[in-house]
Amino acid sequence: MLQEEGHEVTLIERDPSKAERARKQDYEVIEGDGSREDVLEDAGVGEADALGALSGDLNTNFAACLIGDHHGCRTVLRIDEDYREDIYRKYARQVDEIVYPERLGAIGAKNAMLGGDIRAIADIAQHLQVVELTITSEAPTAGYTISELQLPANATVLAFGKRDAPLAIPTPDESIEPGDRLIVLADFDVLDDVRQILVGDASRATAQAGGI
Repeated sequence: MLQEEGHEVTLIERDPSKAERARKQDYEVIEGDGSREDVLEDAGVGEADALGALSGDLNTNFAACLIGDHHGCRTVLRIDEDYREDIYRKYARQVDEIVYPERLGAIGAKNAMLGGDIRAIADIAQHLQVVELTITSEAPTAGYTISELQLPANATVLAFGKRDAPLAIPTPDESIEPGDRLIVLADFDVLDDVRQILVGDASRATAQAGGI
């Protein structure tokens, strides 16, 4: 995804077959152990903006983040068990962000199975969530414009899309009609209020979303 957006990406991989496969996909690859400083230096850690320690080995990931922090990189640590996040947030000042892909995948799978007109996209922090909501005919704000929309203080519209149209940055004069979609960043405490405003039936929406 970074490469598709035009960023310069270097991969570190110690499995020769995986490294060769990545090269065939036009990635720059350094073969070696990502927890070693000399390997990271060969990959350009000294000039890098960010280091993603995203392997399946937590110790390797943490060691890489320590080295990346020493070189002034933004560091992202992949963890493999949910309970470890609190531990690393408490003790690892060298880690800027923690990601737990298995949890995000589980959230997506759960919401896909439950269906409905509200789909959680990702838990992005302890008290925040990004949700996609589809405007219904019962929504109190149907017929409003984006500028007239009044959400709770701890909620922000990130993107807006007309029915079957791509999502984009919302403009103030866009009208909100049934079938339109909004991406909203909200504190968990105000999610029910946001649902009531944009969907119209908070109790049904909450049940369909699994009580998120």
